[in-house]
Amino acid sequence: MKYPFRFIYLLISVLLIVSVVSDIGFAQTRLRAYVTNEKSNDVHVIDIATDKVIAKIPAGDRPRGIAITPDKTRIYVSNGKSNDMTLIDPVTNKVIETIPGPEDPEGLNITPDGKQLYIVSENGGFTRVLELPSHKQLADIPVGLEPETVVINPDGAKAYVPHESSNDVYVISTQEHKVVAKIPVGQNPRGVAFSPDGKRAYVSNERSGDLYVLDTEKNQVLEKVKLGERPVGISVSPDGKRIYIAHGKSDEVKVLDGTTLKEITSIPVQGGRAWWTALTPDGSKLYVTVGRANSVAVIDTASNKVLTMIPVGELPWGIIITEIPK
Repeated sequence: MKYPFRFIYLLISVLLIVSVVSDIGFAQTRLRAYVTNEKSNDVHVIDIATDKVIAKIPAGDRPRGIAITPDKTRIYVSNGKSNDMTLIDPVTNKVIETIPGPEDPEGLNITPDGKQLYIVSENGGFTRVLELPSHKQLADIPVGLEPETVVINPDGAKAYVPHESSNDVYVISTQEHKVVAKIPVGQNPRGVAFSPDGKRAYVSNERSGDLYVLDTEKNQVLEKVKLGERPVGISVSPDGKRIYIAHGKSDEVKVLDGTTLKEITSIPVQGGRAWWTALTPDGSKLYVTVGRANSVAVIDTASNKVLTMIPVGELPWGIIITEIPK
């Protein structure tokens, strides 16, 4: 060969480029939505890029709450009638194991450090804390009547538990595993979400049809906003400028200004029982479980229009959106 060194240099360069491209490919992530279906006892997986269902995972009896570990390696699903939790590998979409839970488990959440799992027992009236990944029971914390769900604040220091019957929100210290505040709110509180800085908590009250805004430092109600019929799921945009609230009876998603709390618009969602919500990480699309339609509504947040309705299982309830590593 006339130019052996030039050929070798070219070959090495090509191999390096291939290696870099390969590494980038492995580092890419896939955006997925996971939806629990109460009546069909399964979890449907939606590819956010195509808005198509790509997998169906069996769960226990009446799956509702769903949460993923911060490292994206495990998904926990609470099963209300079988009193257990389904543990799922999100990379393979396979069930890893079934874990005993408290009586009638409903909402659950994981601390940002991935070390604690909080799960409410709706009939038992307590919040159970498990150590992760061992699943060792750390505490059963008595709370109010009919706890609905549990949401950890952004810095992981507190867990907020709304109660359907006692009409209040309990605030739990995640370090001490004890209740540090009890805040009266509206009738039948359901959803809880936070401003990006964690200074405000938003609580939807299903029966009284309003939104309470809480000061998370003083544990006080700052403001009350009238909404539609049966508000439940709440999502806050990444920049905090928009608050999205799904309504189970008036079949709409109300969009509020995050600063003034004034209504910007209302987005009709057909089918009945618009329930829980999840935003994509960039805030461009909102996904809403619509129970009576057995579907998930996809809303474009720029135009505030429904893009599509994705058929899932029977009576969809909970939903999360997360990036899954390849």
